[in-house]
Amino acid sequence: MTTDLLRAAGAVVWRGEESGPEVAVIHRPQYDDWTFPKGKLKTGEHLIAAALREVREETGLTVALGRALPSVHYLSRGRLKRVDYWTARPVADAGFVPNDEVDELRWLPLDEAKGLLTYEWDAGLLRALTVAPLATVPLVLVRHGSAGSRNEWDGDDALRPLDTDGASQAANLATVLPAYRPELLMSSPSARCVQTLEPYGGEIRTEPLLSEESQDAHKTPALVRDITVPAAVCSHGKVLPDLIHALSGEDVQLHKGAFAVLHKAGEHVVSIEHHTT
Repeated sequence: MTTDLLRAAGAVVWRGEESGPEVAVIHRPQYDDWTFPKGKLKTGEHLIAAALREVREETGLTVALGRALPSVHYLSRGRLKRVDYWTARPVADAGFVPNDEVDELRWLPLDEAKGLLTYEWDAGLLRALTVAPLATVPLVLVRHGSAGSRNEWDGDDALRPLDTDGASQAANLATVLPAYRPELLMSSPSARCVQTLEPYGGEIRTEPLLSEESQDAHKTPALVRDITVPAAVCSHGKVLPDLIHALSGEDVQLHKGAFAVLHKAGEHVVSIEHHTT
């Protein structure tokens, strides 16, 4: 067995009422199995972008991701494979077209899906689906991308821009944010924060309370806690750990360009995950 880890991503797509959802299950003729949509990452592709692409390619559905589900590990042709999954809801449907890879799609209640699924680990995903709320509002908290050295910047630090690596991180983030369909983009006024969100497109609201100089232990969390729509918020390494802790009780340190996704049900954070770009 080789030690190279194969990476893949997918989603358990659901529709209907939270109390009795249906999930999308696909049949793959090559393996004669019933499973959830998933597939391998392309070179340089982010896990979350891969999950969106694979669901779209295999079902015709454009989805918004919810909370992360447990990852699955198994051997594939002698190599260890890890598949990362999320809950997901359809936001658009181009129509399912049968093909050589996926020839059937069924929407089934959970009990029927469990009886049809080929693999036990997929049944485990169904169990994980119901342990927390499904209908959540995502809050994506982003640490700005790489912006060179503060000590080597000659000028107002608020004007320090992203460097080449930071621009690449911002471009990668732009492939991830469609998973959460943010209706609000909010940023520290610092150039490097605004530039981190810019590749996604849309109007960016700047807030001094998200800056290093003007953050406030009470007002900054209150500002973000009051957000009720899907949102992406970009700030600094000296702001985000305290902000995340105030919102979720979790201790999370983010590297430059990394982000945390907090899934809220009402006023409560029911799930948190973090990723690099």
